[in-house]
Amino acid sequence: MKNSILVALNDSVSSRKALEFVLQFSILPKDADLTLLHVFRKPSAGEDLMGEKFMKQQPARFQKFLEDTREKFVRNGFDPVHIEIKLTTETYSTITEGIIDQFNKGDYKMVVLGRKRMSKAEEFVLGDVGVKLVRALEGAAILVIKA
Repeated sequence: MKNSILVALNDSVSSRKALEFVLQFSILPKDADLTLLHVFRKPSAGEDLMGEKFMKQQPARFQKFLEDTREKFVRNGFDPVHIEIKLTTETYSTITEGIIDQFNKGDYKMVVLGRKRMSKAEEFVLGDVGVKLVRALEGAAILVIKA
């Protein structure tokens, strides 16, 4: 059975910490098929205020981030043939919804993501992506690295 892993990333502190953890401890098999994913969600009111120019720059910015991340995996012994970069072309209401949709479209065995520290109140209001993924993706391994 081939290991196929979806690594959900953005340029947040928690995402970068998760990446460092994965690379440092080499917990992923070097021959695994990795998909480095960034999910675009529908812009918030605050992001809309940033302007159309800012929003149009985001795909190129995240493409570069994922390419740099790919190079980090390659420098750590992963075969570049087994690393795919994926930016969603559609926007999702939530990041969780996007990860679940992309997981279901592929043949993945595991999802890796970072999680920021939240207060109990923030967790109650915003929800926890990791918990939502555990509930939605039965039979999949979910690795949540808390930053």
